[in-house]
Amino acid sequence: MSQEISEVNKTDVLEGFEIIIGLEVHCELLTKTKLFCACKNQFGDEPNTNICPVCLGLPGSLPVINKRAVELAMRIGKALNCEVLPSTFHRKNYFYPDMPKDFQISQYDMPINANGYLELPDRSRVGITRAHIEEDTGKSMHLGGSGRIAEASNSLVDYNRAGVPLVEIVSEPEIYSSQQAKDYVQELRQILVAIGASDGRMEEGSLRVDANVSIKPKGSEVFGTRCEIKNLNSLRSLGLAIEYEARRQAELIKEGKSVSQETRHFDENSGRTSSMRSKEEANDYRYFPEPDLVPLDPDTAWIEASTADVVALLPITKRKNLEALLGEEYSSQAALLVGIGLDEFAYKSIEAGADSRLVVNRVINELARDIEQAKQISIEGFVELISLEATNKLSATQSKAVLQEMLSSGGKPVEIAKRLGYEQIDANEIYKVIDEVIANNPAEWERYLAGDDKVVQFLLGQVMRSTKGRANGKEVMQIFAGKQLSN
Repeated sequence: MSQEISEVNKTDVLEGFEIIIGLEVHCELLTKTKLFCACKNQFGDEPNTNICPVCLGLPGSLPVINKRAVELAMRIGKALNCEVLPSTFHRKNYFYPDMPKDFQISQYDMPINANGYLELPDRSRVGITRAHIEEDTGKSMHLGGSGRIAEASNSLVDYNRAGVPLVEIVSEPEIYSSQQAKDYVQELRQILVAIGASDGRMEEGSLRVDANVSIKPKGSEVFGTRCEIKNLNSLRSLGLAIEYEARRQAELIKEGKSVSQETRHFDENSGRTSSMRSKEEANDYRYFPEPDLVPLDPDTAWIEASTADVVALLPITKRKNLEALLGEEYSSQAALLVGIGLDEFAYKSIEAGADSRLVVNRVINELARDIEQAKQISIEGFVELISLEATNKLSATQSKAVLQEMLSSGGKPVEIAKRLGYEQIDANEIYKVIDEVIANNPAEWERYLAGDDKVVQFLLGQVMRSTKGRANGKEVMQIFAGKQLSN
């Protein structure tokens, strides 16, 4: 059976099909220690230094649940509109070359969170089946060749990650495009970071995505055979892997062949998926209750204490707060401000009386260039700057220049403006300069009077040059327009 799609008709092969996607997102929790022992949960340490008898699975060692991990799991459940339920741990038996005990402690039929949903910025909802607690595996490193095991000359194992607390978030198969899948993971990542559950660093493996992809004829109620693409660690890879896999399946079906249910690997370099193994079912893992751990049954008081601030921290809450202040027409800007983490800065600036339109423009177009540096500016100083621009004491160009000085060197807007020579120009002087510009450029002025609006930018430039940038561009344009009407 052909496992690769042809280079021909890549864009047409999906015609008549719908893509169905379910995502499993593995989120490492932001705890100080591992899930069942006191070893450090720390990325980047020397290999095999954060280990002990428990995470090495040595005989006689016993797991003890990490209370903070449970609290973070409940926070995730609250953020995803799940029911927080009594839960139990099971042993998931499988040949794990990087798990010395050859099983993973996870949750099976009684997860701590279930029956939730995630609302995306476009108001669509994706159901959340479950968000359960489990331990991470260690990390294998294959040396030689491409870094895959089939071409490796030997392998090394780092057990530092073995036992790190995870929450696996499983969506319903309610995602219908690669873009929606990326939007889902992006929103989920923002949620996890906002509530302090994870650092969300996909490049470090603290957030990893498995994508279950199938296709079906448009209008059909029957899903096709799904394939799972493992360990996608960037939004770009997620999108490319889904697109490739959907087309591969469509071509097989159009050739009269069948899609095998299997686990597949996405190769970043080739942009293709390849078969890893046939897909396991739940009974292949021989789940049975973990005998060394009691059931988790958090009471209402513990749940409420652990999740009390979650709703206020959510990106969707912040977006709605900004939209209420700015108006729904600013929904895309509100989403962007929340995404870059400057929503609170913008919100407080507008609350303090700054012009909302100017605040949004300056934050998105100037402050977003260096977010960490932007956070050093005081609300008071920024509001003062916006006021100078809103009252035409500074032009837009001057305001941007003053803001750059505030970012690089600090200081008060009025003092910076004075130092840069941006004192407000006298109205009589502006009229005098404009008359001189008109007199020196009669041909251009006649074109403007005849309705050629493009030439006005040239005339404006001459005024700004004569005043060394001190004139207010809007005011100059208003004077030009008034002279045009009076002729």
